[in-house]
Amino acid sequence: MGRVTARRRVMRVRDGVVSHRPDTLAAEEPMEIRVDGRPLTVTMRTPGDDFDLAAGFLVSEGVVHRAADVAGIRYCAGATSDGGNTYNVVDVVLGAGVTPPDASLERNFYTTSSCGLCGKASLDAVRTTAAWTVEDDLVRLGIERLTEFPDRLRAAQKVFDSTGGLHAAGLFSADGEMLCLREDVGRHNAVDKVVGHALREGLLPLRGTVLMVSGRASFELVQKAVMAGIPVLAAVSAPSSLAVDLADETGLTLVGFLRGTSMNVYTGAERLAAVPAG
Repeated sequence: MGRVTARRRVMRVRDGVVSHRPDTLAAEEPMEIRVDGRPLTVTMRTPGDDFDLAAGFLVSEGVVHRAADVAGIRYCAGATSDGGNTYNVVDVVLGAGVTPPDASLERNFYTTSSCGLCGKASLDAVRTTAAWTVEDDLVRLGIERLTEFPDRLRAAQKVFDSTGGLHAAGLFSADGEMLCLREDVGRHNAVDKVVGHALREGLLPLRGTVLMVSGRASFELVQKAVMAGIPVLAAVSAPSSLAVDLADETGLTLVGFLRGTSMNVYTGAERLAAVPAG
């Protein structure tokens, strides 16, 4: 298994004083995802929870929907000089009767940690078809409970404490229980790791839950939430216009700038309790 962090020597300048010291960085390595032995994509990620990442990616792309759709996941042999395993190639074996990914899902080049949609062979593949709808999920969430999630997400980020360089995605129940947390250099990878964990545990669709993310809310994160059946997505930063459009179209509650006791509710305000009029 690859390391989550790496050490590098840096020159540090503080108030004009120069010193040299080792610094801890978040690791970033490529991971190739194969399906039934066929290469599908390469993503830049932080090693760890790789099987969750691969499974979540396939949920987001509409390839799998339930635990039985995945017969197995394994590491393929790497190409290290000593004959060892790089743990950077993962093969997902689909369950009986599951349709393999369409050719339009194949990425033309590797996916960077900041872009989960780069290299799509066809823009038509962006708007995938969800197996479940979220608009009929009538979960109600207290405003005060929601405001607790950013601090709780941050407090659970163990690798961030040593590197300061990772995004986080946390899955919460409506009553405030943290169900899962994953970290990664890519915000979309962190979400895929959460969704993949849920798939492998047989928890999809994730009705009545809240997905809390440490960065902004992009179109792809809204898409991933909808594909997993998550009715509420909250972010500490801004959403994009396309993210708001997709959330409105699918019936997802989208919250941005969730900091302290403040937030902007862009769509689905009816799910939030104690929202004053005006």
